Amino acid sequence: MIRTIHLAHSPDSDDAFMFYALADGQIDTQGIEYVHELQDIETLNGRALRGELDVTAVSIHAYAYLSDQYALLPHGASMGDGYGPMLVAREPMTREEIAGKRIAVPGMMTSAYLALKLYQPDFIPVVVPFDQIEQTVLRGDVDGGLLIHEGQLTYKDDDLHLVADMGAWWQQKTGLPLPLGGNVVRKDMPREVQQKVSRHLRQSIAYGLDHRKNALDHAMQYARGLDRSKADEFVGMYVNDWTLDYGDRGRAAIRLFLDEGVKSGVITRPVTVEFIDD
Repeated sequence: MIRTIHLAHSPDSDDAFMFYALADGQIDTQGIEYVHELQDIETLNGRALRGELDVTAVSIHAYAYLSDQYALLPHGASMGDGYGPMLVAREPMTREEIAGKRIAVPGMMTSAYLALKLYQPDFIPVVVPFDQIEQTVLRGDVDGGLLIHEGQLTYKDDDLHLVADMGAWWQQKTGLPLPLGGNVVRKDMPREVQQKVSRHLRQSIAYGLDHRKNALDHAMQYARGLDRSKADEFVGMYVNDWTLDYGDRGRAAIRLFLDEGVKSGVITRPVTVEFIDD
């Protein structure tokens, strides 16, 4: 009997690269039919909070409010290993000067937002779709903007100034990578289905890394104007060994990031991190 599983992720070149083999039928899915749904990460966070999805990409920040319904898969991480969301402005600013300023953020449940709150708690968030943040900053509608996805590679083209790189700051503070996104699976699914999904996701990531040209060809349709070399650079930032498996350091990074969020008061409930292991 074929089981249909709705698999949701964001329409970004790194996620497209990660799920290429599954989308292209390169993996034996053992009786599971995956239906791919593509939406921006903040929309997926909201849908997961409502329990609408079987398997989905989510922000690690959002996972704090999902852990009763979903467990983290050990594969599919987006980790900023010394780099991450970037706070930019039209003019140079210091950490202290951010205080009280209007900052465009890609969503209140994003890990980027949580990281910025840990870096500088005192700012006024203005939620803007992630792909419009650069233009919002350039128009002067806000004092600064928090860039995720491809904006991390393109802001210099618009002569914007880097105020702080959240991943670099977090690594300097903790010695760990910054956990940004992960994939979760419903905990009420049968255990054997969860394990199959976990294996299929790992196989898909490994296939993409082993067949980089084909996977990048597929990912280019979601590269939002990046040339191929820049898209390849961006994919390399967020699809790598961390993506194949968090490992002990990646898991420690998630627990610490969420613990810091709870301590700061941004996350309003204690979080128990649970992984589905193969």
